[in-house]
Amino acid sequence: MSHEQSQHDDEFRFLAGDAERVGHAGALPRIERVRAEAREGRWLSGLRFSPAAGAPGLVALHGAGLNAHSFDPLLLALGLPALALDLPGHGRSDWRGDADYAPGRLAPDVTLALETLAPAPVTLLGHSLGGLTAALVAAQRPETVERLILVDITPGVSPAGDAGAIAEFITGQRDYGSVGEIVDRAIAFGIGSDRAALTRGVSLNTRRRADGRLEWTHHLAHLEGLPSAASGDPLPFAPVWDALTALAGRSVPLALIRAASGMLGESHEAEWRERLPGAPVRTVAGPHNLHEANPRGLAAAVRELIG
Repeated sequence: MSHEQSQHDDEFRFLAGDAERVGHAGALPRIERVRAEAREGRWLSGLRFSPAAGAPGLVALHGAGLNAHSFDPLLLALGLPALALDLPGHGRSDWRGDADYAPGRLAPDVTLALETLAPAPVTLLGHSLGGLTAALVAAQRPETVERLILVDITPGVSPAGDAGAIAEFITGQRDYGSVGEIVDRAIAFGIGSDRAALTRGVSLNTRRRADGRLEWTHHLAHLEGLPSAASGDPLPFAPVWDALTALAGRSVPLALIRAASGMLGESHEAEWRERLPGAPVRTVAGPHNLHEANPRGLAAAVRELIG
């Protein structure tokens, strides 16, 4: 690990446990905290795994209220040169002044950052909000995307219905007395059931205020509600289907990995298959945040898809 890592609030303190959990043998890979300039003076931050092995072959984008570290176990299990980005307003990336975190607003910043951090063709993997953003990024730069994998998200989800519990979990309570209190709330909301994995995720995604209370570090928890839910449109992400259809028309391989107990139902999968015939669907045991709850199962599905 670099000197910068050791000075950065010990953000890599869970890596050894992550490696043991996913069966990663041998020495831990080198991981660097990196950043790139985006639009309007904003900067995006991220984590680059195994930079000595060359340009990243996989880029991962997380979901709403998470950060790049949520992919640590998955990327350790895969063992590939990879890049995980903090989306705008999350992790160590800058917050947006307009507080608009819709996929169409995030994609241009991510596209610009990837021109610096991952200029060669990559597998682009996006979870939830990161999946919708990844679809738009891929549509903007299809020549540099070898394949696109969406994890437990399609443009057919309804924020008010399918994602209502997640929105309430993120914005329904502003501060907490302990990490354990947040973990209890996460379990109650069906975010996961593994207390150790949830404790890790919460610890890497919160900060202690001057009054001693804990709060989320991402911007979404400081807003009145999630922008997508506030729009009033029951299907605000439906236009992203056009991006996916265009990518399929350009023969960019597409795939969906569905969480068995996640956000997507049978109707979402059926719509995916109807709109994108030939784009495979894989189901992995676990809740919506598969990369945290079942990183080994998700890694196996990703390996199968990328060959």
